[in-house]
Amino acid sequence: MPETLPPDSVGLVTPQAMTFSDPLEFESGAVIDDYTLAFETYGELNAAHSNAILICHALSSHHHAAGYHSMDERKPGWWDNCIGLGKAIDTRRFFVVCSNNLGGCHGSTGPASTNPVTGKPYGRGFPDIVVKDWVRSQSHLADKLGIDRWAAVIGGSLGGMQAMQWSIDYPERLAHAIVIAAAPRLSAQNIAFNEVARTAIKSDPDFHDGDYYGHNVIPERGLRLARMLGHITYLSDDSMHARFGRELQEGSPTRGYDMEFQVESYLRYQGSKFAGEFDANTYLLMTKTLDHFDPAKEYDDDLTRALARAQAKFLVMSFTGDWRFSPERSREIVRALLENNLDVVYARIEVDEGHDAFLMKIPQYLQVFGAYMQRLARELGA
Repeated sequence: MPETLPPDSVGLVTPQAMTFSDPLEFESGAVIDDYTLAFETYGELNAAHSNAILICHALSSHHHAAGYHSMDERKPGWWDNCIGLGKAIDTRRFFVVCSNNLGGCHGSTGPASTNPVTGKPYGRGFPDIVVKDWVRSQSHLADKLGIDRWAAVIGGSLGGMQAMQWSIDYPERLAHAIVIAAAPRLSAQNIAFNEVARTAIKSDPDFHDGDYYGHNVIPERGLRLARMLGHITYLSDDSMHARFGRELQEGSPTRGYDMEFQVESYLRYQGSKFAGEFDANTYLLMTKTLDHFDPAKEYDDDLTRALARAQAKFLVMSFTGDWRFSPERSREIVRALLENNLDVVYARIEVDEGHDAFLMKIPQYLQVFGAYMQRLARELGA
């Protein structure tokens, strides 16, 4: 962390929490009587309440999207490359809201929260969630914040799926939807990766069928393996080669079963870091949410019909090195939008960085993103 904050940073931010006392019914039919959503805001809401942006986070992320919680924080929020003064999402023009998804483990009600009926953590008894449930809870947060209509709902990966669902479920409540590195539904291969990760967690002796809270342990080994597998899929072969090649660790033996290659060290570090920060039941819950996202399913597998209710203008972006959610998956979304005569901008960014490219400081990506957001700001007169 630098001694002074970067001039384009949103600065020091304080997480907030909103508790809702009205019961929330899930698509599964389950009901919870009250719940809390953790969130952060950046910038100022204008007098007309017309400049609000909702950021939807991806699988393992949270509400801390930009700025710093303290001067001791080593890294800023996960999308600080895109949110701040003069950045693509310019906080001099927009009021930005990012919430931790329901079922999360960073302040929102989730499996680790206390079930008021039992007095114990929900654990695997937390209701199954679909993306529609997240969107509904986010709409309630918008109501509490006095935001009738978002200038844009924006997200990458699973966040992009939420932006799509917003355009279907609440078409009159968003002017723009920005869908980055997403897909209309997971491929069988993607579901398979998620199942292997879940199996790693459930096979950990410390998992205790999801009741590890009562045993004062965490399934750390399973979480480490799940994250290592996931991280491999977020990067491309080219980006891993450029970053690590086949370089050995300094002082590594020439053969053995301990860490030899730099990429092994990197994956083990990422796995251990994740295991100390993320709840295993939340990981199981959210990967299943990702698996089941398929808005076309309710419309005889016709994505065009599913998006027929949308009214928003769309920006859809994909990355050529992203083999997990390839550009062809984004083009499926674009075709369905165009068949509904919607206003669509599509950008295919030529980079090798893989699925995580949407988090990175890539000039072409940020230029396209920034230009679109400037157009949006001009529409608002911001």
